[in-house]
Amino acid sequence: MQDQYNVMLRRVSRTFALSIEELRGVLREAETLAYLLFRVSDCIEDHASLPVPRKVELLHLWAEVLAGKRPPESLTSRLDDLDSEDAEVYVAQHAGMILKRVEELPEAVQDILKRRVRETSLGMARWQSHGPYVEDEAALDDYMHEVAGRVGYLLTELFAWYAPSIARIKERLMPLARESGLALQTVNIIRGVRKDYERGWVFIPQTYLAEAGLTRETFLDPHNLERAMQVIGRLANKADRHLESSLHYVTSFPRRYHRIRLASVWPFLLAVKTLAISRNNPNVLLSEAKITRAQVKEIIARTKLLGWSNHWLTWYYRALAR
Repeated sequence: MQDQYNVMLRRVSRTFALSIEELRGVLREAETLAYLLFRVSDCIEDHASLPVPRKVELLHLWAEVLAGKRPPESLTSRLDDLDSEDAEVYVAQHAGMILKRVEELPEAVQDILKRRVRETSLGMARWQSHGPYVEDEAALDDYMHEVAGRVGYLLTELFAWYAPSIARIKERLMPLARESGLALQTVNIIRGVRKDYERGWVFIPQTYLAEAGLTRETFLDPHNLERAMQVIGRLANKADRHLESSLHYVTSFPRRYHRIRLASVWPFLLAVKTLAISRNNPNVLLSEAKITRAQVKEIIARTKLLGWSNHWLTWYYRALAR
């Protein structure tokens, strides 16, 4: 794996880089490139200076590039006006280079990466056209499926391609993979409430707000802090349900694939800990609640030693959740 891709990965996400770098060989390279491809989509979807119509157009264009219908330059040439000092922009501007590397992977792996990232990009385009709100929990799940559930599908397909024993349980893993994606994304929504609001998006279902006597406009009013925290509590309970499925997902991997287990366990347990410190924490609404580097290191160290044990993982999950 060339250093430039590892550097790009670490620039856009140190946390996921830790998980991916635990893998070896073609699986590590495939996940690195997959993550970078997803970040191209993320850059287009999230960039503050891009108007919605341009985001929709660029996401559709990116999907055509991934399908082989357009050359990468048709996208990257239209990103020249963005600031390359931004790590995500830099990745997006080098989409052609990333795809060239993808095309050196086995054909089956290429198909998994391009197909799943294309599906996510089209889902993001649909939601950009929809607008910066979700009507109810079903709409929230639909959005999270597009941006995170499909990521779970991609990872599981890669693991099944790599390991025959995982391929044999793939059909059982796929719905759990989606739930794992929804778990991580629900926690991300809770953690990023303030930042999302500041960029114009409210991912809290309108039904949740209405039942608490709130609206999108009044949700973050300091005078409504108590009721807003009740809404966050309801979203946290939803995250708990998804995380239970995620536990079943990570404990389904055969013990002999310890690195695959760790690469899946770390994002899961970091989300569990993040949710624990976010629950009943007003900082979620006022600024941000996040775990410390020391807590990250502790989780990684413990799971490296004992993460092979399903019994221990279940116990540790419960302990972190408290």
